[in-house]
Amino acid sequence: MPKKQSGNKRNKQNNFAKLSIFQPNKYKFKRNCPFSVKGAPKIDYKNIKLLKKYVSENGKILPSRITNVSQKKQRELSLSIKRARNLALI
Repeated sequence: MPKKQSGNKRNKQNNFAKLSIFQPNKYKFKRNCPFSVKGAPKIDYKNIKLLKKYVSENGKILPSRITNVSQKKQRELSLSIKRARNLALI
């Protein structure tokens, strides 16, 4: 017969449960936008090679949380992808 656990679940807390909201978060890291660095390519609807990196296999625009693109550049990128679609470049 297997032994029963007697209340050990309360004593075993994972590290995330012990964190306070006032403590600095060690697990978060900063991501840089690939279009904000020096020498980055300009977002343009004619640059199809660049735009295809940010479109999935099904033709959907990838979200910025996956591609690490800033919010401002994501709007610009999605607009240029939509223009390229409209002109049948993609």
